[in-house]
Amino acid sequence: MTSPHITTGSAGGPVEMPAPTIHERASNGVSGALMLTVVIVIFVIGLLLAIWNIPAAGVPLLVIAVLLGTGLTPVAPGQARVVQLFGRYLGTGRTTGLRWFNPFARRRSVSTRIRNHETGTTKVNDADGNPIDIAAVVVWQIRDTARALYEVDDVVQFVQTQAETAVRHIATSYPYDAGDSNRLSLRDNAEEITAKLSEEIAHRVEPAGVGIIESRLTRLAYSPEIASAMLRRQQANAVVAARQTIVEGAVSMVQLALSRLDEENVVALDDERRATMVSNLLVVLCGDRDIQPVVNTGSLYQ
Repeated sequence: MTSPHITTGSAGGPVEMPAPTIHERASNGVSGALMLTVVIVIFVIGLLLAIWNIPAAGVPLLVIAVLLGTGLTPVAPGQARVVQLFGRYLGTGRTTGLRWFNPFARRRSVSTRIRNHETGTTKVNDADGNPIDIAAVVVWQIRDTARALYEVDDVVQFVQTQAETAVRHIATSYPYDAGDSNRLSLRDNAEEITAKLSEEIAHRVEPAGVGIIESRLTRLAYSPEIASAMLRRQQANAVVAARQTIVEGAVSMVQLALSRLDEENVVALDDERRATMVSNLLVVLCGDRDIQPVVNTGSLYQ
């Protein structure tokens, strides 16, 4: 009995896939050029015998030549031939060019080219329950033709379904925006998220003999119904962060101004005057409007 192929999802959830029961093995057949020559020679001999009124020998040779000729199979670049005889898997031919296989065997063509699959835009809830729109592109390639042909009904449909399932799982496992927390988020940790997405898709499609070359998120946004509210929140966070930077810079500038005044002995300030000066400098430096100066023609206390 075959044990299940168990892997771990990106968020720690188990993903149970059946272990493959078959693996690819090489079966490149015989040189097609050699067998083509043999077929031509047998056919010519059989034809000559038939012309010379020796049909008892010529006809069988013609039949053998035609039968052997049906075993000639072209293998194009980026293509493999899976050879099956009476339901039994014999092997896979990957050598390009004209090859010859058992004429009674079924030689099924399997593409080994690199392919893309772009998932449709899917609306899901992220880890915080916010609806988001997400889509991804997956670059994949068949690496084990036997598993791709015999372990699943339709390898292309299988990859598409598993890719969309993994994208949904990733989207629900992480928040869109982590804010001030140290959690991974879909927006702020794109490299880590795409790496986990590739890993999960690879685990899901590995029993089908498919290798994942790369996967990338092509769309990631809040759903339209909450996009405006989330935009206002992001704008508010940006304003707060900017104000924090301004205040930190203003405090440094005030400290520098006071220390320079003390070093140069420009003016002697008591605590009250110092507090007033600090207040005025902070208003000037932190204000978001142009300051209108007021010229004092009296004393410092008026």
